[in-house]
Amino acid sequence: MILFGIDEKNGFAPVGVYDAHDLQKRVNEQCKEMEPAVRPLFTVLEDRGLVFVSAEIPAIDISERPCFYKGKGRMKGSWIRVGDSDEPMSDYEIYSYEAYRKKYQDDLREVPRVTLPALNQPLLDAYLHALKMEKPNLSSLSNAQIIELISIVHSGKVALWAVLLLSLFPQAYFPQLSIIACVVPGTQMGSLGSSGERFIDNKRIDGNIPTMLEEAMNFVRANMRRKTVIDGKTGRRTDTPDYPLSAVREVLLNALVHRDYSVHTEGMPIQLTLFSDRMEVRNPGGLYGRLRIDQLGKAQPDTRNPALATALEVMRITENRYSGIPTIRREMQAVGLPEPVFEDDRGSFSVRLYRQPEHPIAKDLLTSLLSFCRTPRTRAELAEFLGMKSVNYAIKTYVMPLVESGHIALSLPMTPSSSKQRFTTVSDRG
Repeated sequence: MILFGIDEKNGFAPVGVYDAHDLQKRVNEQCKEMEPAVRPLFTVLEDRGLVFVSAEIPAIDISERPCFYKGKGRMKGSWIRVGDSDEPMSDYEIYSYEAYRKKYQDDLREVPRVTLPALNQPLLDAYLHALKMEKPNLSSLSNAQIIELISIVHSGKVALWAVLLLSLFPQAYFPQLSIIACVVPGTQMGSLGSSGERFIDNKRIDGNIPTMLEEAMNFVRANMRRKTVIDGKTGRRTDTPDYPLSAVREVLLNALVHRDYSVHTEGMPIQLTLFSDRMEVRNPGGLYGRLRIDQLGKAQPDTRNPALATALEVMRITENRYSGIPTIRREMQAVGLPEPVFEDDRGSFSVRLYRQPEHPIAKDLLTSLLSFCRTPRTRAELAEFLGMKSVNYAIKTYVMPLVESGHIALSLPMTPSSSKQRFTTVSDRG
């Protein structure tokens, strides 16, 4: 809605318009310069001798977007509102609308450098076997016929979805279609750890989609913090992970399946980041089609990569029943964690899972650690005692707070990061 007759530079003071009829004519002329043409709805109000005009600009259907100024053309005449400013739309933002309007399937695009022999034959054979078991009407066809029918190969070139699933190393052709995983020692990128480190762990995860999913899950398992409770009577230790692994899997799988695989984003990896208070996964490509954030998990979405999604269903990696978002919400709620946060940004989509806030170290664990450290212990020994693979995380989260509170002393207090450092219980603190 555009409101005429107030002075924004003067505290939005009412000043009225010079001529309501001429104003409407000029606005309408400008609207005709747009493609598709805009049909404004005008309202005229007179108050205390002043005349005000509002022009309501209805939203056009997503299949007709972007609306652009014909004098500059689609590429230079398309704009987007960002906060309080108008910004020219990027080539990718314009393409994303066009891709939906024309139903482009980027997962079916041909990969010029890849021919059928370049695929991993055991993977291909296993997939074709699973496909025949899943769809009996294909069982009478030869493998060569099926390969053409389901667009594994088109015009002698392999489709992108088949490269992503059925080759051992898709990154030979698309180096950035991978996952960049890191653990940050704070709540913001750029936070530094106690020894000045920017990352506690940092890894590029390559391979086909099933491999990347498995490796990303292993990365989260290795670096995810666990709340340890030790039964004072039995001595039995129970570990509760920061995030339910079933929710983590759905977040990662959604990113791999629904990311944008167009030429505009093939240089952008998925980002998996573990902060001290949350896990964040960001993938290239915002929400696809008509789906809005508030409809996630409630409305059936358009599918950006239908061939890829269908193939993963055949491989029993995903159900392809739009159950991922409800599963994430349900699993987080079941363990008392905050509601997941979904964000659709300019050209990217992110999911944030928040862990429980830090609590003082459990009494049973405190007693157990202090008893263990009556003999001087190394970092590795402490991490093993706590059952954690990440030594840095174990020390930072469970041991250093006890050093700061005076329960545990450093053997080399002037060089806390020394490899010869030992941690010992302070006897008078018990």
